[in-house]
Amino acid sequence: MTTLDTLHVIGGGLAGCEAAWQSARRGVPAVIHEMRPEQNTDAHVTDNLAELVCSNSFRSDDSANNAVGLLHEEMRRTGSLILRSADDHRVPAGSALAVDRVGFSEAIERTLEAEPLIEIDRREVSGLPPESWSSVIVATGPLTSPGLAAAIQNLTGEDALAFFDAISPIVYRDSIDFSKAWYQSRYDKGEKGSQGDYINCPLNKAQYEALIAGLLGADKIEFKEWEAITPYFEGCLPIEVMAERGLETLRYGPMKPVGLTNPHNTEQPYAVVQLRQDNSLGTLYNIVGFQTKLRYGEQRRLFRNIPGLENAEFARLGGVHRNTFINSPKLLDREFRLAAMPRMRFAGQITGVEGYVESAAVGLLAGRFAAAEILGETAVPLPATTALGALHDHITGGANAGTFQPMNVNFGLFPPLNTRVKKRERKPALTARALADLDTWLRTACVAAE
Repeated sequence: MTTLDTLHVIGGGLAGCEAAWQSARRGVPAVIHEMRPEQNTDAHVTDNLAELVCSNSFRSDDSANNAVGLLHEEMRRTGSLILRSADDHRVPAGSALAVDRVGFSEAIERTLEAEPLIEIDRREVSGLPPESWSSVIVATGPLTSPGLAAAIQNLTGEDALAFFDAISPIVYRDSIDFSKAWYQSRYDKGEKGSQGDYINCPLNKAQYEALIAGLLGADKIEFKEWEAITPYFEGCLPIEVMAERGLETLRYGPMKPVGLTNPHNTEQPYAVVQLRQDNSLGTLYNIVGFQTKLRYGEQRRLFRNIPGLENAEFARLGGVHRNTFINSPKLLDREFRLAAMPRMRFAGQITGVEGYVESAAVGLLAGRFAAAEILGETAVPLPATTALGALHDHITGGANAGTFQPMNVNFGLFPPLNTRVKKRERKPALTARALADLDTWLRTACVAAE
């Protein structure tokens, strides 16, 4: 019997874990090279594989009307380990898929450790992979080690693009004052029969304007010289950066007061701060949209001025970390291989996708492509009408290489429908087409994952 080559996956985040899992499901051995705890990062707290370092939310789980919800469903149908663990460790979050971050990552690590075709190597890969590694996936995420990043830059001749991701503070539930705060999902879109999946803290006009003034005048951590020209990703702006864009920006963003009714006061709140459950026990809640670069003392001072949070105890305060990605449309082929070194594929956030689910989705595809190549098979890409296919097309040529920026999955990446439908029917029609085409692909192009 012929011995198969081993797939080497650099990075034990969502994309790397998913890639290794997909490879093993097809009988191809894989090694996950994770540098922690030998080399830690500025954002990780544990040594766990697949640690969630920002929000605990995978965003909307509505597969009929939302592109990321559709991506969830497609990944479930294609045997995603990440989605399986997310479903197993789900916590209340209205129509969103949020998880107990510790249980989620621990379950993934246990599953991978128990898989006989997967090995976990806890050492840093600080440069280009050895020549003996015939198949490699670089899935180092937003915190690629400096040595590897420099090696990739030297190999490609491209300057690495970079931006910042920001982390929201987490509050202990029992330190929240429920004589002012209350449970409710916007427009009551929570779990059926529940009291609401979010904790809401109302602000009147004076309180809101005082918070904005505080954010604008607060002491922030200074950027290092190399950070100063790095742009933020629009979908994850620090709260103080949003405040700088205008007095009303936050009221029309994460603090919008619509769809909520305060049981303590009949007057409509001028603005609302929402907290979302962060663990399965319901003891921790993160402040939605309050990712920040403020100094810790300023965070405590300002956020304790929010009604209901006067005595808040913080399990974690907010922070910011740098995120690095490559110009994928220019550098990668249709199977995520690097033109300058085809034995090397890329997956996850480093390819220029944004979001947990999108990162894992690219890992899923890269793992399948690599396994097919090792097995001597021809990889069949997913139809562009699917969320997986649309994301794949975007980062391997659909985007303009000259203006390439990180992208979440969205219906703008999908081919238009062949028939005219009413506006309200468009999203359901796109998702129905996607799932039908995915099911056809699973039947004809590959064997469905276990």
